[in-house]
Amino acid sequence: MAKWKTPENYKYSESDEWYHVDGETVTMGITDYAQDQLSDIVYVELPEVGASLNAGDSLGVVESVKAASDVYSIVGGE
Repeated sequence: MAKWKTPENYKYSESDEWYHVDGETVTMGITDYAQDQLSDIVYVELPEVGASLNAGDSLGVVESVKAASDVYSIVGGE
């Protein structure tokens, strides 16, 4: 059994972000692998509700006991 989940209906970036489309809603996050590499996550900074993002924009920051990492939008939208 694989250590990390990688659902087939999700789209992935080379920098360990993913997105999933459900109707008109897109959900984005970081892969299980990225979470494992960061270890214990202690803080997450997200954009304001309704903010417009372009593909490649920083959509937030994930901070762990090991490091802080930007998370990038891999699709554009509001």
